[in-house]
Parts: sequence; structure tokens; C-alpha cells
Amino acid sequence: MKKKDKPKPFLKWAGGKTQLLSELESHLPEKIRRAGVIDCYLEPFVGGGAFFFYLKSRYKVPKAYLIDNNPDLILAYNVVKREPEKLIERLLHFEKKYTKQKEQARTSFYYEIREKYNGQRLNFDYDTFSGKWIERAAYLIFLNKTCFNGLYRLNARGDFNVPHGRYKNPGICNAENIRAVSEALANTHLICADFSKCRDYVQKDSLVYFDPPYRPISITSNFTGYTKTGFPDSEQLRLAALCRELADRGVYVLLSNSDSANEGRKDKFFDKIYSGFNIERVLANRMINCNGQKRGRIQELLIANY
Repeated sequence: MKKKDKPKPFLKWAGGKTQLLSELESHLPEKIRRAGVIDCYLEPFVGGGAFFFYLKSRYKVPKAYLIDNNPDLILAYNVVKREPEKLIERLLHFEKKYTKQKEQARTSFYYEIREKYNGQRLNFDYDTFSGKWIERAAYLIFLNKTCFNGLYRLNARGDFNVPHGRYKNPGICNAENIRAVSEALANTHLICADFSKCRDYVQKDSLVYFDPPYRPISITSNFTGYTKTGFPDSEQLRLAALCRELADRGVYVLLSNSDSANEGRKDKFFDKIYSGFNIERVLANRMINCNGQKRGRIQELLIANY
């Protein structure tokens, strides 16, 4: 792809890997980096998809599976893939209406769209693609670009509950990038399912990148709002068991997570459950914290079976 056409995430996503892309690439299997080809790529917690889009612009990826258990996220990916122009048209409408208004009217419009988005979910057909999918994807992208801090957070009922962000120029519609993402998704399977579903699609030498909701690095750090159910330690243990299963099948497994030893803690949770894997610690910026003074450089883990 030409430089201007390189795809990048069309959604802001907590825990996105944009800042670690070159580090992640350096941890790819030598066979893949040397050949420039990933025969089969799987990402079971796709989120914003930063690493996938990065790889698509630098490697040949003839087959890919993007999996997430958030139905609205997978819906949005499907709409970008199948109907980019109709989505762009709808987003431009929102952008024009939002940007021409003053602050109070912008806030009212934001909450109006948020109420529609949450209400629509109750009886929504996530199985049959229709024009309503385009409308819902446009709602999601609009809310994502105009909400506070670019968060995606659901409450226990499954409602999106992030307040208005009040950005002067939020950039609601990036038409060029939506088209580039649509092209990148052309040969990609989009699946709404639990992360364990990836075992149905792997083959020997597949590359699976796991970027699960991070384990809190402190007692007060508990952001798990990507889905309404969260991701407790029991899920981290289930994921570790799956990684061992895939490794035994000849699959390349790469995983990122928080380092439980941050902030001086003597917690070796991941060192224990991934014993025998290669574990490296890298520095990354912590961007989400209600206390701005606690945003900064922390250690993250990159774990691989090769």
C-alpha cells in the first residue's frame, strides 16, 4: 500500500498497541520476519486492531481471523469491510451537524445519540446484515470520537456510559482511513466469539496474537469495561491454558499483558502461569488513569512460546 493508504485503527481503544508496534514486530518469529509472510494470522481480542493493520501494511497476510466477544465492535468491523461508502456518508452527516453547533448543543446531541445507541441494542439483530448495521456502526464511531478520553466502557447492564468529551475538532469521519481499513479487511474473517474460538481456525505455523484486557497493576486500577463481564484472574488462567494447548499444536503464540510487578509489587502471577514461555518486559506509556499524575512509563509483558 502507498503510505497514505496504510490502514490504522478507526476506533480509539483502551489498551491499544500503537505505541508498541515496532516492539511487537521485533518479537515476531524469525521465520515470519525473514519471509515477510504470515500464512494465517489470528487476533482473538482484536479491539482497535492496531497490530493487525500494522502487519497488513508490511507483510503478506493471505488469511486472517479477527475475533472479539463484543458484538458491536465486530459489527463495526463488518460495516467498514462491506459498506465503507455508506458508513462515510452517515459519519459526514454526524460530523457536519455536530461541529457547526455550540458546546451546549453539542453535548445535547452527544447524549441523544448515546441514548439511541443504548436503546437500539435491546432488540437489535446482530445476525442479519442490514442498513441498521450501518446506522449502529456510525453511532459507535461518533460516540467513540466525541466521548471523554476516547474510552469504550460498558456498565453492568451492557450500556455505553462514557460522558461527553468536549473536543473542539474530534475528527469524526476519516474517510481515507475507512477506505484503507476496508481494503485491509477484504480477506479477513470477522467473528464474534470467546477468545477460545480461535482453536477452530489455527493450523501449524499460524501466528496468534493475544492482547486481553490487562490485569490491574494496582489495587485501585480496575478498568475492565470493554465488555460488561470483565476479565478476572480465572479468565487469565483459562487463556494461559489455551496458549499451552496452541503451543503444543505447533502454533506461534504471542501475548501482551500488564506486569504485575509494577509499582513495587512482588506479584509473579504471569511468570507462574506462563512458566516455560519466553517472557520479556518492555516499557510503555500508561494512558488511562483518572489521575493524570499516574500516567507514565510502566513495564508491560511480551510472552511467546518461541
